[in-house]
Amino acid sequence: MPSTENQGFSLSFSSFGRSIFGVGQEQVHSVEASNESDSCNLELGSFQKRVTDRFQDLSVASDEQFLSIDWIQKLLGAFICCQEEFRAILLNNKEQVTKPPLDRMISEFFERSVKALDICNASRDGIEKIRTWQKHLEIVFCALGSSKRALTEGHFRRARKALMDLALAMLDEKESGSVFSQRNRSFGRHNSGKDHHSSSGHSRSHSWSVSRSWSAAKQLQSIANNLVPPRATEVAATSGLATPVYTMNCILLIVLWTLVAAIPCQDRGLNIHFSVPRQLSWSTPVTSLHERITEESKKRERQNSNGLLKEIYQVEISSRRLTDLIDSAQFPLADDQKTEVERNVMELMRVCEAFRNGSDPLERQVREVFQKIMACRTEGLDYLGTPSHTEQ
Repeated sequence: MPSTENQGFSLSFSSFGRSIFGVGQEQVHSVEASNESDSCNLELGSFQKRVTDRFQDLSVASDEQFLSIDWIQKLLGAFICCQEEFRAILLNNKEQVTKPPLDRMISEFFERSVKALDICNASRDGIEKIRTWQKHLEIVFCALGSSKRALTEGHFRRARKALMDLALAMLDEKESGSVFSQRNRSFGRHNSGKDHHSSSGHSRSHSWSVSRSWSAAKQLQSIANNLVPPRATEVAATSGLATPVYTMNCILLIVLWTLVAAIPCQDRGLNIHFSVPRQLSWSTPVTSLHERITEESKKRERQNSNGLLKEIYQVEISSRRLTDLIDSAQFPLADDQKTEVERNVMELMRVCEAFRNGSDPLERQVREVFQKIMACRTEGLDYLGTPSHTEQ
């Protein structure tokens, strides 16, 4: 029969061993959880800082650069970087994505993303409009741009007709936005029926292209609706992930709003409520950006413009001035008149060159924004177990 003393010692030792092992496990799990939490906090903090830095650079651009084609490209580049980093955050936190309330927040973000795709398509249509203006400008240059020949009334008549055609093309009529939309040139559409069926909607926007009744103003308002910062309890319940979701919602809205403000777009309207909590580090540059664009839109000379793009304003001013010079010209031209005409033609040609060099890269970047939004949405909906296609 075993000794009770030895048995007691054995039991005590076993209990002690289990106790030590249990404490060790708890400490290991605690350290791992702490490390994961620290890593997540570092990732989220780094994301907020990079968003702040990018939009700080954009908000302090000089008047010469602000709202130019180059500046819009930088804005879209900043959005693409933010979108990719946000996508990585979702990928690194897939388990959290499926839990409430984060699943609801992300679903709402993806709903806004679908609406963003139509604005990308409308912006592409606007870039196509700019290309038609460029053709009229090139006719003006052909008529008046040569310094090696004497300018005649025939040259002036040809230039004036091109300027009148340009003025008509630039009129911001309500029906004008539908011309290019009917070409079905959405970035998400495949040409062949085979591709269309096999894609199962993964590359589809809310609609193939904007319709006659589509309104950029209403689309922006729809995106802005119910966009509110997360409550403290929601931030805590999502381990802080509610904050980058809200951040991307706001960045998406401000970038789309700026696109609509800058590029000719069907039924443009900039009156959306945009307010973000001051404690968010990126709120200052983003709010400054919003205020600066709003002030630009309120300037008397910009109120009837169909786009706040810097180059559009330059075309409007230079073409108007050149038209006045042509209308007041008397032949034979005096030297000072000829010099003034040549100077205005060169101003127009500089803008034409900016359009020529900038329209293709700008369109490619808008297309990339479209594709990045689609890719992030498709992956995110896969995490949530939701079909990624949108029925028309």
